[in-house]
Amino acid sequence: MKRIFVPLLVACATTACAQNTKPSNADIAEVRRIETVLSHDSMQGRRAGTPGSDKAAAFIASEFKKAGLQPLPNGSYLQSFKVLRPKQTALTATLNGAALEAKNLLVITTQPDLKVSNTSGYNTVTIAAGESIAEKATAAAQADQNTVVFVDTSFANIFPRLSAFKRQLFAGGSNVVFIMTAVQPQSYEVSVQHTFDETAMANVVGILPGKSKASEQVIFSGHYDHLGIGKPVNGDSIYNGANDDAAGITAVIMLANHFKKQGGNQRTLVFAAFTAEEVGGFGAQYFSKQFDPAKVAAMFNIEMIGTESKWGKNSAYITGFEKTDMGAILQKNLQGTGFTFHPDPYPDQQLFYRSDNATLARLGVPAHTISTSKMDSEKHYHTVDDEIETLDLENMAAIIRAIAQSSRSIVEGKDTPSRVDTKSLR
Repeated sequence: MKRIFVPLLVACATTACAQNTKPSNADIAEVRRIETVLSHDSMQGRRAGTPGSDKAAAFIASEFKKAGLQPLPNGSYLQSFKVLRPKQTALTATLNGAALEAKNLLVITTQPDLKVSNTSGYNTVTIAAGESIAEKATAAAQADQNTVVFVDTSFANIFPRLSAFKRQLFAGGSNVVFIMTAVQPQSYEVSVQHTFDETAMANVVGILPGKSKASEQVIFSGHYDHLGIGKPVNGDSIYNGANDDAAGITAVIMLANHFKKQGGNQRTLVFAAFTAEEVGGFGAQYFSKQFDPAKVAAMFNIEMIGTESKWGKNSAYITGFEKTDMGAILQKNLQGTGFTFHPDPYPDQQLFYRSDNATLARLGVPAHTISTSKMDSEKHYHTVDDEIETLDLENMAAIIRAIAQSSRSIVEGKDTPSRVDTKSLR
């Protein structure tokens, strides 16, 4: 097929286009082309870890290659990883020589046979009465070091909930042992065995190296997975996910082409299509571990931009708008265009924490999701009817243009958004 992308978004570098986000026919045609492929029935709903997901990843990788992006250091656009689902088969433990009940112990590991004692050299953390168990337990579970966590018995009602940390794990992760006890013991021994179900997954990542600020990164992302195949509804069983989130991936691919052709990025641009957002955010979590958050200047996560926002056309919202000044920078760059980025109108739905921006935001990165989805009335959300025919492709192309224009001063290294205050996050 003859590529029609050459004119796409390139005119946005001109002064005339700076006053207009109206898409060209080429913009709309490109949106339709990419969306048609990603939301086609042959992708089988793109559920993470399925052949349909693999097919979608291969398509996105081919688009990154055609755009002229560099692959990862391993020579591939696929950032592969494995997710393990553990099943505990045996557990014994002692505390100061006395047997410890299994209900007072939780072991997170990817090792089939693990033995830990007070002589193992593990880092030690204590969660005392009155402290935030959610904050300290999360930090311990996500740390890249072997850790034993002593949890005060005042958290007895909450302790079982910590099992959520071990539902699915990255292969090769660290070991974390939670022990509920009234006093910190002088000695302890833990022996545990697991079996694991393993699922191979992959993000798709392409890189556009920067120039004068090449060590700093700006990330454009979305998630390419969806819900797969379910029970038939009126004869249709495929959850195509045209808006959620083939729309975001369409934007990422178009932005990759735009910035490659424009050639003015002083910062390194990273274009990422995440897997497994719908089943726990594992793709974004794995991706974030590959970066020094201090060097990530901004993250534009794009999700569900295929329908009009509650304000109509020429508008979108930014989750966590108030947490950095990134939204103000974007709006400054859109002066005179008639396009507006609004704060998230659905704060009760906690969208800032529910999408793939959250992982890097928790590390202080100005990471936000751009969306138009009417979360209180998006009738096709997570249904088999989320298909390309329900999307406003012209408006979607206009939003992509607006993202390209509004991000330019950050991409060019002229503006640096303020950081997220991680202490303010829930």
